[in-house]
Amino acid sequence: MWLFDAIASGFQHPTDPGRLQWFRIIFGTVCTLRFALSLGQGGWDRFTPGSLSSHLAEQGFGPTRARLLISAYRPVLIVRTAAALALAAGLAPRLSLLVVLAGAAMELLYLRSPNAVRYTLLTGACLLVAGDLGHGLRIEHGPSTANTWAQCLLVLITTDIYWNSAWQKIRSPQFRSGLYLAQWIHVYTQVKDQLPYRRQYAVPGFVRRHLGNLTGRDIRLWRLVAATVITAEIALPLALLIPATMPYAIVAGIGMHAAFTCLKPRQLLTFSGLTVGTYIAFAV
Repeated sequence: MWLFDAIASGFQHPTDPGRLQWFRIIFGTVCTLRFALSLGQGGWDRFTPGSLSSHLAEQGFGPTRARLLISAYRPVLIVRTAAALALAAGLAPRLSLLVVLAGAAMELLYLRSPNAVRYTLLTGACLLVAGDLGHGLRIEHGPSTANTWAQCLLVLITTDIYWNSAWQKIRSPQFRSGLYLAQWIHVYTQVKDQLPYRRQYAVPGFVRRHLGNLTGRDIRLWRLVAATVITAEIALPLALLIPATMPYAIVAGIGMHAAFTCLKPRQLLTFSGLTVGTYIAFAV
């Protein structure tokens, strides 16, 4: 397995630099979508005078630093979106990447649950240590050690994300029993028409009608779904590293993340897009 060979050789095992160049394009595209979407649903007006966000910023950082954040907020939104697009297009990729990461890190100052930001910073850091990000949309192939360390790091981060997620689910009796998922779908079915931003969710009507009633049958079916998700998260990293099973693992992973994204499309766009994008790094 190439990953073990790369680690044993001190990351001097040749890999295809095109793998990380493809991920650079994917990373830039996902960040462009995320940053563009953040301009809507109140994002552009987050720190308007008298808003709750402005008040919280003043409480958390003090008047002077809050004013700096508020004054820089909108320009950063524009600059980071342009930088993400430039990164995807391969225009000054390393500089564009630094601007993207700085723009993403700004969200740590005001988001209450910035998990997507942390994952963006982690995967972006893998690109930052790559030796060959390429230029433009041209993908270079051929054995090289320029991106071996970065590719291994990306694989290890994705593996850790999956296995840590599976461990947290295993430790949760409510998730393992299927009750968490059953309750989530049931509550969503009851309140979906009262939500202020309905497009944040995309649970199919078939699921709401047949699995959203909180019956014993529903809970048993969701228990099966929970067990499937845990098994998939444990098995996927290993299956992605084995050439014979990699195509099946990619299909399974895309299907799993598509289901995740239906629960919260806007919130999970970054996580699902970047995680599926890292699959390209599992092949040598």
